[in-house]
Amino acid sequence: MAQAPLLQLSDISLTFGGDPVFSDLSLAVQPGDRVALVGRNGSGKSTLMKVMAGLVEADSGSVTVPTGTRVGYMEQEPDLSGYATLGEFAMSELAPGQEYLVEQASEGLKFDPSKSPETASGGERRRAALAKLMAEGPELMLLDEPTNHLDIEAIGWLENELKTTRTAYVLISHDRRFLTELTRATLWIDRGAVRRQEKGFAAFEEWRDKTWEDEDQQRHKLDRKIKEEARWAVEGISARRKRNQGRLRALQDMKSERASQQSRQGKAAMALESGPKSGKRVIEAKDLSHGFGDKTIVRDFSIRVQRGERVAFVGPNGVGKTTLIRILMGELEPDAGTVTLGTDLVPAIFDQSRARLDENQSLWENLVGDKDMRVSGKADQVLVRGQPKHVVGYLKEFLFDERQARAPVRSLSGGEKARLLLAKIMARESNLLVLDEPTNDLDVETLDLLQDLLGEYDGTVLLVSHDRDFIDRVASTTIAMEGNGRVTAYAGGWTDYQTQKREAEGGPMPAKGGKAKPKAQGGKESKDSGKTASDGDGSLSFTEKHRLEELPKVMERLEKEIAKLEELLADPELFTREPMKFQKATDALTERHTALQDAEEEWLSLAERAEA
Repeated sequence: MAQAPLLQLSDISLTFGGDPVFSDLSLAVQPGDRVALVGRNGSGKSTLMKVMAGLVEADSGSVTVPTGTRVGYMEQEPDLSGYATLGEFAMSELAPGQEYLVEQASEGLKFDPSKSPETASGGERRRAALAKLMAEGPELMLLDEPTNHLDIEAIGWLENELKTTRTAYVLISHDRRFLTELTRATLWIDRGAVRRQEKGFAAFEEWRDKTWEDEDQQRHKLDRKIKEEARWAVEGISARRKRNQGRLRALQDMKSERASQQSRQGKAAMALESGPKSGKRVIEAKDLSHGFGDKTIVRDFSIRVQRGERVAFVGPNGVGKTTLIRILMGELEPDAGTVTLGTDLVPAIFDQSRARLDENQSLWENLVGDKDMRVSGKADQVLVRGQPKHVVGYLKEFLFDERQARAPVRSLSGGEKARLLLAKIMARESNLLVLDEPTNDLDVETLDLLQDLLGEYDGTVLLVSHDRDFIDRVASTTIAMEGNGRVTAYAGGWTDYQTQKREAEGGPMPAKGGKAKPKAQGGKESKDSGKTASDGDGSLSFTEKHRLEELPKVMERLEKEIAKLEELLADPELFTREPMKFQKATDALTERHTALQDAEEEWLSLAERAEA
C-alpha cells in the first residue's frame, strides 16, 4: 500500500510585485525523499521552500501536510530573542533527556552552545538553528543553504549525518559535491515552472542541457512554421479568403504561443584578461612562522609559487587561511621567516567580507567610484580592461538589469554581491588573482563559468574555498592548514590531498576520489610539506602522534554518549510512547558502540608502534 506524501502542493500560484513566481504548481514530497532543489539565483528556490514550510502564503492553491507529520525549516535569520544562550535556543523544543543531541550537533557544526546570542555571529546563529532542526528530528526537513558559514570539516560532518538519517529532506545548496553525495531526486525551478527528475543532482546538468536542447529545437521548428504560414497568408489569402480562415487563426495561435515563451536567462558575460606577464617565480616563502597571542597560525612553512599555478588553501574556519595569504602577499609581516614577491605582479583581490563594496552606495556608484575603473570626465562610463563601457551595459553582462543599477548594494542577495565584486575585479587586467571564498552564493551556471575562466587564465591564482568540487576542478596545489601551526602542501586538488594524506598516514584509501597526483618538486617531501610522512622505520608520523593524543578524548566522548543513550532507552514506556525516537536512539547506540570499538583498536595499534 502506497504511503501518503509528507507534503503536497496543489495548483500553487504566487505573484510578487506583479511578476508571477509560480503558476499552477503541483508537487509532492514522499517519505524517504532526498531532494535537491536547484535553479538560477533569483528563480524562487527559497520562496518555494517557504511556501512548503507555511511561512509564505500562496495567492491560490493548497499546501497539505498529514496530521501528525512535522515539517522543520532551517531559518536563515532565526529569532533568538528571549534565549540566554545558543544552546538554550537549540534545545527549546526537545524533551528532557535529549539535550545531548544538540551537544553532538554543536561539536560537529562547531559552535559554542554556551555563547550569548547577542555576541554570536550570524553564522553561529544559523548553525544553532541547524542543530535545533536536526536534534528535533521532524519527518521532513527543509534545508536552505545549510552549508553556508560551515568549513569543510563541518560540511563533512553534516553530510555524514544526512546520509544516515531516515528523515526526508529537501535541500538547497550551491555545493555540488554536497548535493551529489546526498540527493536521489531533483526539483528544478526554471522560469516559474518546476520539473522533477527521479535522479540525484549528479544527473542534473545532463538533464538540464537535454531539456534546453529539446526546447531550442521546438522553438526553431515553430519559428520556421510561422515563417512558412506567414508567407502563405501574404501570397494566397485573397484567393482563398473564405476557405482558410481556420488556417489564419492557427497562424495567430502559433504567434501567440511564440510570444508567450520565456527566454532563458543567459550566462554572465564574465571575462578575465591577464596583464603583463609576471616573473616565473611569483612568491617564495621561507621558514614562515606567525601567531597571535598563544595561537600559532603557521610554523616553519616554506613554499615557492610559480607563474600559472592555482593554489587552494583549505582548513577549518578560524585556522588562519586569510592571514597566511596576507603574509604571502606582503600585506602582513610574519613573526619569523621571509617572503619574496616576484617581479611585475598586478594583483586583483576578491575578499570574503565583500569589504571592497560600499553597501550604502548603488551598484552604479560602486563601479564609477572605483579609481581603477573611473573614466575621466564621464559619469556614466567605466573602464573595462582598457576600454570605456557604459555602466548599465557592463552591469547587464553580469546579469543585472537597469533598475538594479541605481539600487543600493545592501538590497542585493549574496550571489548578486559576489557577481558585482567579480565585475569589479574582472574589469582590470591582472596576473595574480586572490579569491577568498568566491564560490559562496554563486549558482551552478556561474560556478561553471568561473571555473572555465580560471582554467584559461594566464596568471596565478590563490584560492580559499570550502567547495570541494570547485577545488578539485581548479587547484594544482592544495595547502592544508590543520591547526596549531601545521601547514602542508599537496599536489592537486581536494581529492588528491585526501588521498595523499591517507597514504602518508598508512590509512585506508577513500572509496571515491581521483587518482593521486605526484608530489611537487620531483615528488620529494620538502620542508613546506609539514613533515607528515613517517620515516619508514615504524615510527609515528607527526599526524599519527597527534591522533594518538586525541583518541582518548574521542573514546571518552563516545562513552558519555553511549551512557546517555542507554539511560534514554532504559525508559520502558519509550517504545510505545515514541517509537520513532526509540528507533533513532537504538540506531545511534549501535553506531557509537561500533565507533568506540574502532577508536580503541586504532589507539592500541598506534600505541604499540609508539612503544616499539
